[in-house]
Amino acid sequence: MTILAIETSCDDTCISILKAKSAKFKILSNIISSQVKLHAKYGGVYPFLAKREHQRNLPTVLKKALKEAGSIDLIGVTVGPGLDPCLWQGVNFAKDLAAKLNLKIIPVNHIEAHILANWLSPIRSNPQTLFPAICLVVSGGHTQLILMKDIGKYKLIGETRDDAAGECFDKVAKILGLGYPGGPAIDKEAEKNRETRERRHPKFKIKLPRPMIYQKNYDFSFSGLKTAVLYDFKNRPQKIRKSKQYIQEMSAEVQQAIIDVLIKKTIKAAKKFKAKSIILGGGVVASQELRKQFKFEIPLLVPPRKLCTDNAAMVAVTAYFRW
Repeated sequence: MTILAIETSCDDTCISILKAKSAKFKILSNIISSQVKLHAKYGGVYPFLAKREHQRNLPTVLKKALKEAGSIDLIGVTVGPGLDPCLWQGVNFAKDLAAKLNLKIIPVNHIEAHILANWLSPIRSNPQTLFPAICLVVSGGHTQLILMKDIGKYKLIGETRDDAAGECFDKVAKILGLGYPGGPAIDKEAEKNRETRERRHPKFKIKLPRPMIYQKNYDFSFSGLKTAVLYDFKNRPQKIRKSKQYIQEMSAEVQQAIIDVLIKKTIKAAKKFKAKSIILGGGVVASQELRKQFKFEIPLLVPPRKLCTDNAAMVAVTAYFRW
């Protein structure tokens, strides 16, 4: 079976062609047209501008994706959650394409797609031995803990009450003057700090809160963390605010605060629900430091970094299982 999938939930125009046979997959094409440079001046995604770009980019991206594929058997498309103007652009494009090719459309949930991106790589153990699993999905718009009893069987057990982790990174990066998107920018500065910290002691001794880390629930809150960064930043002299060392130390502390909360809450949920595995997904999971620190005695599934951020291959594999 060959599946064409479309993903336009935010600012990336994505189309992928996936070959599927007995739950084994081969990505024939996975085209992503990024709008990052376009939205950078806004410090975030401007929905109606993103919609216009999707409309312009979809035919070109489709043409590139189809170069690697023959006949198509099925169409998958992201229907939510995401930015409504962007989602509808992809859905309407899928409808038109399905009508022309006389194909069935499978609607796909964006969060489930981030989870099932892990199935695009060969899973070493029997997939059925992974359940129940605790899934942590962390991106610019979502931070959720999900109990997964099987593919297609999910229960939301915790989520952010305000800012998502990725959104927090974006806002902190804006405060520090690092630009958009914030996650990779913070990651880069934090890595510089780690490379040099053995040669010197932290100069500014920044200590940020770990919001809700000891609460008994599985929810998150990152708005207060962003505010703590802002207060610290404003209370520093102008010369310090702009110094490389301050920016690197603050980036490392913000990153560590978020990682501490994500790992603590996830492991607590895994113990509570007697999980046999932990499954990660979402753009923030591309962070090498998060991957390195996530250690627990049960199997950990993490997609390749290129499949953590929004892409259509994860939509295609989800459409396969939905079909």
